[in-house]
Amino acid sequence: MTNCNSKAIRFSPLKGKKVAANFAGGEITSNAGGLLLREIDKKLGLTKELSKLLPDSRHQSYCEHSIESMLRQRIYGMAMGYEDVNDHDYLRKDIAMQTYVESEKDLAGRSTLSRFENSIGRETIVEMNKQLVEIFIKSFKKPPKELILDFDATDDKIYGNQEFRHYHGYYREHCYLPLYVFCEEHLLASFLRPANVDGAKHSWAVLSLLVKRLRREWPEVKIIFRADCGFCRHKIFNWCEKHNVNYIVGLPGNNILQNISCEIRQQVADQFTIDQQKQREFSEFYYAASTWKNKRRVIVKAEYNALGANTRYIVTNLTEDAKDLYDDMYCARGDMENRIKEQQLDLFADRTSCHKWWANQFRLMLSGFAYTLLMALKNTALKATEFTKAQCSTIRLKLLKIGAVVIRNTRRIKFLASSSYPYQDLFIKITQKLCPE
Repeated sequence: MTNCNSKAIRFSPLKGKKVAANFAGGEITSNAGGLLLREIDKKLGLTKELSKLLPDSRHQSYCEHSIESMLRQRIYGMAMGYEDVNDHDYLRKDIAMQTYVESEKDLAGRSTLSRFENSIGRETIVEMNKQLVEIFIKSFKKPPKELILDFDATDDKIYGNQEFRHYHGYYREHCYLPLYVFCEEHLLASFLRPANVDGAKHSWAVLSLLVKRLRREWPEVKIIFRADCGFCRHKIFNWCEKHNVNYIVGLPGNNILQNISCEIRQQVADQFTIDQQKQREFSEFYYAASTWKNKRRVIVKAEYNALGANTRYIVTNLTEDAKDLYDDMYCARGDMENRIKEQQLDLFADRTSCHKWWANQFRLMLSGFAYTLLMALKNTALKATEFTKAQCSTIRLKLLKIGAVVIRNTRRIKFLASSSYPYQDLFIKITQKLCPE
């Protein structure tokens, strides 16, 4: 039991009443809602299966903490808002954290967790990415008709002298360049890359592995590769056409494209001069860059507004209407950027402060699995509620960060949450869905 300081702390009075505080409240946590993470994890079997993939070369007679408990500690910690191993020097004594990690003693401290992170290598990271895909496949009760795979890269700013540290001219900073793959809200892959590589590097190989696995499970599924102009590479197009994969990808503008689309661009500019209202038209043509083996369908969006011309090109082998493809299919890829923001802003995917490369890649994966847990919680228990479209930070703030008094004895562990907690009814319904009697 914690030794509490019961010395009174005096505050200014309120309407003649004394206001005082002390630290004699006993075991109190701000993480009571993390019990939901434990239940959704048990439902998925996520950390249990992941722990089987991680190496453990330790002499077991000297070990206090299992690989599975340390894995849970880090993934749950990220989901609860604790970004670094330093946080676990006090979290290790939090009874709430101990409960959903399933331990009745102090958890691992920062030194133990740091050694854990630095023990991971390339083979383990590959297997962990495969596990993301398996979780995605299991989420379907019946075969899907269509899957859109969104690829994108982002910058991960770094400080210090981490391995493979490079300066990136576009981002104007020293960073890593992780590659993400999503299918709607589902994370399928996250790979750390140095910043001195092509932004599309490895995307062809990753796409190939994903398509083969998904087609093995669902032979008839229609697969669409979607990305911005940073992934406009003829080798990717060739592979897609050879393996019956559709694609819709941004195409960088050049003088040839500008000349071909000159008429429609001039048309919207002239119309804007007359109406002083934003003008927008679509056209299409077939075009082959010098590296392409054949001509491909190119859609042009010609737009003119008060800021001037805003022309965009996309290349695709889809056959639908040009405007529909641009508005409904291509522009929808922007939602993936929100998923990446959740990874970095809410779940600390950019906390790559280890010196070793593979330790940083492991941290990226831990963030990805924390995201997977929260998305599973949302899709399993939060449908048709006000949190149907909630982001990770909202779920954490309103459903996981709950204050409670914790009573633990030999017979039970009891959490006494505040009577004024505003989401009591919803929390009870979620628990009933996850833990049916």
